[in-house]
Amino acid sequence: MVLLHPHREDSAAAAVRVWKALLDDGITPVVLDEEIVDIAARSSYPDVHQDLLARCEVISPDELSDWKSDCELVIVLGGDGTILRAAERFHGSGVPLMGVNLGHVGFLAESEREDLAEAVHRASKRDYVVEERLALDVTVWHEGEAIYHAWALNEATVEKTSKSRMIDVVLGVDSRPVSAFGCDGVILATPTGSTAYSFSAGGPIVWPEVEALLLVPISAHALFTEPLVVNPSSRLGVEISTTNPDFSAVMWCDGRRAIELPAGARIEAKRSESPITFARLHSGPFTDRLVAKFRLPVSGWRGPVDDSRTTPRRTT
Repeated sequence: MVLLHPHREDSAAAAVRVWKALLDDGITPVVLDEEIVDIAARSSYPDVHQDLLARCEVISPDELSDWKSDCELVIVLGGDGTILRAAERFHGSGVPLMGVNLGHVGFLAESEREDLAEAVHRASKRDYVVEERLALDVTVWHEGEAIYHAWALNEATVEKTSKSRMIDVVLGVDSRPVSAFGCDGVILATPTGSTAYSFSAGGPIVWPEVEALLLVPISAHALFTEPLVVNPSSRLGVEISTTNPDFSAVMWCDGRRAIELPAGARIEAKRSESPITFARLHSGPFTDRLVAKFRLPVSGWRGPVDDSRTTPRRTT
């Protein structure tokens, strides 16, 4: 299946290239009808609609849930936001996502736009490996009842709204209190999300193969406000105090799904039983991806020390 960023010209052009390449490889692309209509409406692609209706398998968003069991791979064209939207649609299905970056940083993407043809060809040949990424299951409790369930690939954030000066929170790990303070918010993140909002808030970068959960305060007014990295089996907790008369807060999951939080709410996050899977084309270390995506300066690096120069000589 091919998913793309709506309303972007470069994404539309890339989608047409992918669909044609798959057809040339003898594979019938599956596409959403709403995305074909969006592309066909563009003046630069006047004949796309009729051509793809005849050659592709076109389904509606309502048919997607029944069709997932037959899906082998999803090619996602866009930036990290588009990939998060695809992850939301395919969460729990086990279907791997292969992202092609058409945005800016594109940490979740496997290929760049200039490598599009190669990525599609390798997808056609099933020349990729599948990698699992830890996700979060999030529950909001209020007055002893679970009022909201959600999940997140990158992070769940508890944030003040524009009407609130600050929110007072108590943080906990495994049902034990850790610290309490006023802040602009708290980020509950995965290793995948450690390069996203968590990183901007001062959290550490965690290699994706490291299984851990992160708790990162945002602009906290206290002495002990350092980010925490905990066991992946731990349960993170954020309790909203009822003492602030100007209270107003919201919880966002991956910046896409939101719920207003009542005073006294408790937010719990734990490792999801359904990880998100990605199709990987490159086996290089995450270090190289980090340097490339953030354009980090590494010109002074001289390489590892030669072991033969540090091993003591044996004497007789």
